[in-house]
Amino acid sequence: MFMIITNFNFNKSLLLNEYFGVLILLIFSIFLAILILFLSYILVLQKPDLEKLSSYECGFEPYEDARHKFDIKFYIVAVLFIIFDLEAIFLFPWSISLSNLDILGFWSMIDFIFELGVGFVYVWQMNVLEWD
Repeated sequence: MFMIITNFNFNKSLLLNEYFGVLILLIFSIFLAILILFLSYILVLQKPDLEKLSSYECGFEPYEDARHKFDIKFYIVAVLFIIFDLEAIFLFPWSISLSNLDILGFWSMIDFIFELGVGFVYVWQMNVLEWD
């Protein structure tokens, strides 16, 4: 019975020592977020007008007819950015673990980079990135 109580106090002390810094950081970050929110509301001049209060729909007027034609180049460039950005993220772990990879891992990534380059050249040749 004495061993269980001693062990419990040891675990409680260990828990307090390990996570006390995390608790302080959490309390400080919540306090700082509330302080910044409060000060930004108090210190800024509130002058709303019709233009500031209107919704913004990617450069289009939000209250027009939904059946009008619009240019989709903005959306194409956004999708291409997301695709190439996500594909570029795979380069970082590969470059870090390059010394631990075998020949198959190396050539698989070289193939991936080649396909990424072919896709970029195709997008460039189709003039998708040009804003006429």
